[in-house]
Amino acid sequence: MRKTSAWPLAQLCVALIVYASLYPFDQWRDQGIAPWAFLTAPWPKYWTWFDVLSNVLGYAPLGFLLTLSAMRMGWSGRVVLGSALACAMLSLTMESLQSYLPARVPSLTDFLLNTLGAWVGAFLAGGLERLGLINRWSQFRARWFVRDAHTALVLMAVWPAALLFPVSVPLGLGQIWERLEDTLTNLFDGSMFEDWIPLRSFELEPLLPGAQLLCVALGLLIPCLLGYVVIRQYGQRLVYLFLIVFLGLSVSALSAVLSYGPTHAWTWLGLPEMLGFGFGLLMALLFVPVSHRTCSAFLLLALVLQQSLLNQAPESAYFTQTVQTWEQGQFIRFHGLIQWLGWVWPYMALLFAVARLSRDGSQVRS
Repeated sequence: MRKTSAWPLAQLCVALIVYASLYPFDQWRDQGIAPWAFLTAPWPKYWTWFDVLSNVLGYAPLGFLLTLSAMRMGWSGRVVLGSALACAMLSLTMESLQSYLPARVPSLTDFLLNTLGAWVGAFLAGGLERLGLINRWSQFRARWFVRDAHTALVLMAVWPAALLFPVSVPLGLGQIWERLEDTLTNLFDGSMFEDWIPLRSFELEPLLPGAQLLCVALGLLIPCLLGYVVIRQYGQRLVYLFLIVFLGLSVSALSAVLSYGPTHAWTWLGLPEMLGFGFGLLMALLFVPVSHRTCSAFLLLALVLQQSLLNQAPESAYFTQTVQTWEQGQFIRFHGLIQWLGWVWPYMALLFAVARLSRDGSQVRS
């Protein structure tokens, strides 16, 4: 059995689907209906194309990744059908559990669209395998990346999706400490653990333009260093660098379009942000000829520095209102698939950098 990045990505998809399907995870109760009653319920009178696309696209990546995982690990047989059925069972389970959540409404339409999306993704993976494109990807990966690049490739693939959820500073993923502090305070207020809650001795101050510039620059440098750790050649690193710049700009613009509308696609790109992109590009260019181990060390340093800056600043009131439109509006399902990515991505990259440095250090000593 061969290791494949598709399997951890499939597991991540499952976790995100469960989160999105069962959000907000409260007020569980038996509503006096069978969990499978939605299968015989009348068709909904109202629907939107957003609901259709979100249900199809929500399961298509999982069907694709499960099929790809099975083929990459040497499984034979009807892997396309098996992957589609596994996704259908997951969707059936999620829709049934929604019967116990008053805030969610199980639907036969959702189940069928989920199954359709999973089948499309699985069929696409099977078709690519028959055309030989999966094998070409394996050859491409062997030329570009070191052998144990699985975790880094997963993080690299997830990074653009994590940028879709609104951030107070462009490319500033992981700003969660203020929310975490409020959550812990509300959770333990009046309990025996009230005195255990860490309290700040200072008020959070908004970031100065120079600090915003540095956060944007580090936000661009971090995924570049992550790739440099596992990319083999310097020329390949340059190609990857410009891909990261393109993705950083385009996905940030798409997030602004989803949040504020098409006319505001580039309103987030002020002077500090433009200078930050330029400074980040310059730093990333300087690291192109640097060794893998040194890139790992500076990846760790950049992550710690950016999180220290971001989490010493509060979320602006305007940004908080924008996030609420995602969490309470039409993106309520969509945001569940990516909000946690934006929160945890830097910390997963931090763990990767620490593990990489520890492994490299042990190899040097041996």
